[in-house]
Amino acid sequence: MSEDDRHARIQQRAYEIWQREGGLNGDHERHWHQAEMEIDREAALPLTADDALPETHEIGSADILTVEALAVRTGISGDEAQELLDRLGDDRAAIEQAARSLKGKRRSQLGD
Repeated sequence: MSEDDRHARIQQRAYEIWQREGGLNGDHERHWHQAEMEIDREAALPLTADDALPETHEIGSADILTVEALAVRTGISGDEAQELLDRLGDDRAAIEQAARSLKGKRRSQLGD
């Protein structure tokens, strides 16, 4: 990624963060710093053959982030999150319910 491309992506992400947080003025440096960290992190994510898009064999980094976000948000492992996404596709409600169910099963097994 060129420096100009990186700058443009950071600028766009900072704007999205600003919008998401209500569009209030005064936190532009924090938004920029957060956007910078997110863009650089996305660029550095480890890529695997399983992440390749079938027609181009290019990596779908949004998919990697989706798996990671699901795992962090629901407390399941990355492998479990990937399996749910593979099995349930784009049905967010079913994915969230299945993830909570997995976490609940694990919690009950630990309590036994």
